[in-house]
Amino acid sequence: MTQRLHLALDVTGEDVEDRVLAAEAAGFAFVTLTDSPVPAGIEAGVRAAFLSRRTSRIGILPQLHATVTEPFHLATQLASLDHASQGRAGWLVGADSSPAAFASVGEPPVTGDDLRREVDDVIDVARRLWDSWEDDAIIRDTATGRFLDPDRVHHVDFTGARFSVTGPLITPRPPQGQLVVAGADTLAVTGRLDIALVAAEGADEIAGRAVRARADGARLVFADVDALDVRLLDRLAGVVDGVRLRAAVTGADLPAVAAAIGPPPPARRTLRETLGLPRPANRYTLSRLVDQNA
Repeated sequence: MTQRLHLALDVTGEDVEDRVLAAEAAGFAFVTLTDSPVPAGIEAGVRAAFLSRRTSRIGILPQLHATVTEPFHLATQLASLDHASQGRAGWLVGADSSPAAFASVGEPPVTGDDLRREVDDVIDVARRLWDSWEDDAIIRDTATGRFLDPDRVHHVDFTGARFSVTGPLITPRPPQGQLVVAGADTLAVTGRLDIALVAAEGADEIAGRAVRARADGARLVFADVDALDVRLLDRLAGVVDGVRLRAAVTGADLPAVAAAIGPPPPARRTLRETLGLPRPANRYTLSRLVDQNA
């Protein structure tokens, strides 16, 4: 395999910390923490916060469900995770639409086009909230007693089909500007994603869906596999940018997994840098500069 694929691992069950540390040592780009919105232990966002202070290079993507998580709190929790990890956070978009999930928040289920629109709206408002503080909003001028420039903190004034958010966020802009947003290509919101996860049986189907995902706007495409198949990945060289392994592997197995796939690209300071994604310009800064030059 000549292409250096990014490696990712879904971590659930027991020994989460040990496996995440082993994945970091083996050169994995990030881990995902899949979760259910129905109470069954410590939720993924809390586990991600715990792991952010016990790791130093690996990206951490908790699964938060757009369908049943209050959008403002979702964006705040993820921004805080990016600050805590010093720029290594991301979001695995969940869209649990089961009656049990909606019952946990006392809402009727959303399905079909309404479900897709809900997920799209939540991703949109989260991205707006992450931009609601411009990068130079914080002044910390002790001489004048000014902490921030209010002209660089913005209300997002978002109104969707089922919720509205005024904003701004209660935390400064995340270190990455925008967190890395990953999700399945079947969510039908691929244009909102940085990473489209493609789960399919064979190389031909993965390749076809990877092409569609890129055409729909995904920056990166990862093959989402249940078990390691080096022959499959050989056929996908040059087609996908990475692979997420969902198999239940032990920390001791991870170096062998990485060796079988080949050396991954090196970890950088932030997750976006590791994945080769640029740090996005702030939309409100761009708008202000356009107005100034008009």
